Amino acid sequence: MTSANGVCPRVIRTLIADDQEAVRRSVRRFLDAQPDIEVVGEAADGQEALELAAELRPDVALVDIRMPRLDGLEVTRRLSGSVRVVVLTTFDLDEYVYPALRYGASGFLLKRSGPSLLAEAVRAAADGESLISPSVTVRLLRHVTAPRRPAQPAPAVPLTERETEIAGQVAAGRTNADIAAELFISPGTVKTHVASIQRKLGVANRVGIAVHAWEMGYAIPQ
Repeated sequence: MTSANGVCPRVIRTLIADDQEAVRRSVRRFLDAQPDIEVVGEAADGQEALELAAELRPDVALVDIRMPRLDGLEVTRRLSGSVRVVVLTTFDLDEYVYPALRYGASGFLLKRSGPSLLAEAVRAAADGESLISPSVTVRLLRHVTAPRRPAQPAPAVPLTERETEIAGQVAAGRTNADIAAELFISPGTVKTHVASIQRKLGVANRVGIAVHAWEMGYAIPQ
């Protein structure tokens, strides 16, 4: 399919990994109905997820945090750098969430978050962004990172005052457009700052920035 200007629209190739067939079927039905998302495979456990990821080379993997053979944490760790991972879970709080984010997961969603948020998470991950929902991820980040704040080292190259401010906004779940409007700068300038922050912190994505901001205590309160 091509658009009016003759350019083929992007289709995000997505892998679903969940041990519950009913969940996989429901997620697949919704995502396949999206014009820009195609489900290319389903895995019933973590090991199968890795095998299918190697074979199918999806853009994004939706990974349940608790699965047989290999859990979602190990799958996230092994796929980091090659496939964008969005972690899914039934649980509000899960001991695996913090390390999953540290391993480079591009988002965290409760399965009850709803289909629209799921599609948004897939698109954000494919764009190299992260879905940080104020109602879900930020609350989780606050919970799992608060006890660890003293252990978080400062970056080798300190963040500037503006970068610290933007990192706090990222941790609050705000998009580049939201931050630009709040700080009276352009979205492009925000994007440049975010990239600089990622380099200085040595993190893979916006979730890593949010974790750091909560640990260091400069996240914007909700």
